[in-house]
Amino acid sequence: MSSTAPTVVPTVSPVSSSPSSRIVSLDIFRGLIMVVMALDHTRDFFTNVPFEPETLAKTWPALFFTRWITHFCAPMFFLLAGTGAYLYGHRRTAAEPTRFLWTRGLWLIVLEFTIVGTAWSFQIPFGFFGVIWALGASMILMAAIVRLPLRWIAALAATMILFHDLLDRVRPAKFGWLAWLWGLLHNRGGVMLPFGVKQFVLFPLIPLMGVMAAGYVLGWLYILDRERRKQWLTRLGIGMIALFVALRLTNLYGNPPAGLGGVSQGDFHLQPTLSKTVILYLDVEKYPPSLQFLLMTIGPSLLLLAWLDRDTVPRALSALWTFGRVPMFFYVLHLYVIHTLAIIVSALRGQPLHWLLHGGIFGETPPGYGYDLPFVYAIWMTVVLLLYLPCRWFAELKRKRRDWWLSYL
Repeated sequence: MSSTAPTVVPTVSPVSSSPSSRIVSLDIFRGLIMVVMALDHTRDFFTNVPFEPETLAKTWPALFFTRWITHFCAPMFFLLAGTGAYLYGHRRTAAEPTRFLWTRGLWLIVLEFTIVGTAWSFQIPFGFFGVIWALGASMILMAAIVRLPLRWIAALAATMILFHDLLDRVRPAKFGWLAWLWGLLHNRGGVMLPFGVKQFVLFPLIPLMGVMAAGYVLGWLYILDRERRKQWLTRLGIGMIALFVALRLTNLYGNPPAGLGGVSQGDFHLQPTLSKTVILYLDVEKYPPSLQFLLMTIGPSLLLLAWLDRDTVPRALSALWTFGRVPMFFYVLHLYVIHTLAIIVSALRGQPLHWLLHGGIFGETPPGYGYDLPFVYAIWMTVVLLLYLPCRWFAELKRKRRDWWLSYL
């Protein structure tokens, strides 16, 4: 995804969506964030930049915005997963969505520590508490609350999203032998699990589980008529953007100060240059996502969902629609493709290979390794092209068949 919204050309003949219960705009948007996510992971494996793109003193606009645009992915994974859960359960018995959520959640956690972990490292076994684990654990927790009245779920989601920043100063050490549990809930970093198992938590559950619950409530909009839904999405999106602007300009609340374990620079204040000022303004905490981070990413995303809302797929967006129908298949496959390409390119260009075969980006990157930003973008586009045909094949398989296991991929 570029920093501008994709353009739909009205004169182009649309591709008819398949006659199913799937909602076209959600699939297109889901495909969009999958493609954007692939950019971030391509950068992880190919960049020659030895620092985080958010490092204000060293970064530059092209590098920062390459990273920033990918911030929209994680919160929307959780929001759309919640929306999908609501739509799945809308015309089913109360027990069916509960069972689907906890079984799918357990499956995602297993994937994180097996197939997905191996894709990152090319080591067996390997895994960490990344976005797939957080999605899975949030689904298991959602399975316990989906039978509550929708307004109660909305209240729970709002509470977690709006007030979790009050927990930022609570450190895991305060919980003694349960410090690992607080790490899983609200603290990025290394944890010592029971039985002396060391692990790394990248995506704590709070407030992402709240975002999934908010997505579940959002699913209610998708049983309304289109015009009412678009009005709601537009109003919510504008309201969230306005609240982000107000909170970011005032530093009143919603983003942790620098030094609390995240990678953002904390409070906003003017910088010597316009570019540095804009970068700092948009540099809000992702791990765990602060209120300002969620407002900044979800607000514009809701506006884009309103704009995309339609019954047909414009040809210009048909590839995104394809990717969006098979998100888990895309996710697993893109990691293996990117990691394998990194090995092939390194071999062809005389770059060190050993680290890519033994730990990947979770090992120590050799000095001098990597490629500049235009090369990273070229590889990203190559990855997307390579994934299209397999994803189209699998999307067609899912459309034609109703095997139970296909719903888990």
